[in-house]
Amino acid sequence: MTPALYPVWQDLLLNFTQEETRIQQLWAELEAAYSGKNRHYHTLHHIQSMLQLAETHQVRAQGPLLLKLAIFYHDAVYKTTRNDNEEKSAQLACQRMKGLGLPPADLDQLGHMILATKQHQRQPQPDTNLLLDLDLSILGSGWLTYWEYTQLIRKEYSVYPDVLYKPGRKKVLQHFLDQEQIFKTGHFTTLFEAQAKENLRRELDILAR
Repeated sequence: MTPALYPVWQDLLLNFTQEETRIQQLWAELEAAYSGKNRHYHTLHHIQSMLQLAETHQVRAQGPLLLKLAIFYHDAVYKTTRNDNEEKSAQLACQRMKGLGLPPADLDQLGHMILATKQHQRQPQPDTNLLLDLDLSILGSGWLTYWEYTQLIRKEYSVYPDVLYKPGRKKVLQHFLDQEQIFKTGHFTTLFEAQAKENLRRELDILAR
């Protein structure tokens, strides 16, 4: 088990079940998924960073339990050769939480939140926008941290040669730059928007060389 995260998971799941064995089983499944050999950025460290950022900035989620579940599950399925990772992650989350008795409305919201991480477009539900901002917070890091992140992403996509990777990466970066705002909440827009745009443009310049 990952010592730093399991207690957080345990405290979260105790809201839905008192079966410690079941809590451990679900954690083992997530831990194995995020520890896959082809994972370099989308790991448990990413999950921990999102949780810590939410705590550091004392974000006010309308449904904090669902937000945490979405954080834990949003990259549970992540294969760089597929384009349905978000759908599969949402499906997995809803299947597992249905087994713990989450009501249909909460399952629908959980699935919607995870699916929103596919396109990162502004959503009508505030907690979904909060999830998106937490997920993209790395974009607004200082340049050295951002550059390290880009290298980890490149490792995850190492199956693709530069001739395929670079156009795809450029498309992703331009997708974010073309949006009216990268970050959807006022708090994280203030914190990260300007730096994120600077980082994305700088990476685009490097990719163009």
